[in-house]
Order: sequence, then C-alpha cells, then structure tokens
Amino acid sequence: MTAESRAKNIKILIFDVDGVLTDGQIFVIPDAEGNGVEAKGFAAHDGLGISLGRLGGLRIGIITKRNSRTVAIRASDLKLEFVYQGQSHKMDAINDILAKTGATLDELCYVGDDIIDLPVMRQCGFAVATANARKEVKSMAHYVTPNPGGFGAGRDAIDFILTAQGTLEKVIEQYLDESSNAASASDVGIGNM
Repeated sequence: MTAESRAKNIKILIFDVDGVLTDGQIFVIPDAEGNGVEAKGFAAHDGLGISLGRLGGLRIGIITKRNSRTVAIRASDLKLEFVYQGQSHKMDAINDILAKTGATLDELCYVGDDIIDLPVMRQCGFAVATANARKEVKSMAHYVTPNPGGFGAGRDAIDFILTAQGTLEKVIEQYLDESSNAASASDVGIGNM
C-alpha cells in the first residue's frame, strides 16, 4: 500500500512534540528562586498547518513523554483536541483516543522522531517520520518529511495528507476567504499572555 493510499484514510493526526513540533532542544532557564523554566521553539508553519488540517476535517493532537507548561500553552493556542503529556507508553493514549472517537488504527496518522514513537508507528495506518528522525524510526515510516522537526515537519505531514485526500487547495482557499472566520478562529498565538 502506498503512502498516498494510506493518507487518504486518515481522520486523526497525532504528533509527538520534542523533535517533531520542535527541533528537540529544551532550554531550561533558572528563575529568581532557582527553579527551572522550560522554553521551546515551535514553527509557525506547523501552527498554520494545524489550522488547515482542522479545516480539512482532521482531528489533531499531541502525545509526549514530558510534562511541560510550555507545551500546554502551545496546545491551547492551537486548539488541539487531544493533549496527552507524561506518556511513557504512547499506545495507552492512542487507545484512549480511539475509544473516545470510534476511529480505527487505519484512520490514525502518527508523526514521530525517536524510538519511543515506534510502538504507535508500528500499528497506525500512516506512520510519518521527520527528516531528523532516528534511523530506526525512518525505517518504520510510510513517509519521511522533507523538513526536520521544529522547521515545518508537522506542516509537511498535514500537506501530504490533505493532498492525498484531494482537499489541500480547497482548504487553503477557505482559510484565505475573507468572508470565512477560519483564519481568525485558528491559532491565536497568545502564548498565555
């Protein structure tokens, strides 16, 4: 089965965070009390892509092993439907998502970059690895993004799925239509200010 035929069936898109929606770097900055404050960089292309994916009918979320207030803020900005942090065994979260939505594994795409993502990638309908992924992850993937995590890999996955489903151009025009509230209702990017 080709990557395009797998992508046609996708209804749910789940991303890992570090190394997928970020470049994998984690900055820990000490505050006045000596506690660490975590900072990460997210690609704006991925944020807009998530808005396009939602317009295209995809249900989108994240599953990550780390617990991070930074990730929670970005997930809220992006209005992600599924947000699972602190997940050592990501199939637990996947099974919860499938139970809540009634979707099947064949209808699920997962985007990962490291070995913790392999259990999901081995079972989902469409496994995507980022350009910066570990070799074990790339070898399991049905599609490898042209861009690395934190530099548009998430958008690459969304564009690929929407193209396979024949909806990318329509969704872009819907987003750009000034009479539609699609653009104003998407990624507000307030960063919890």
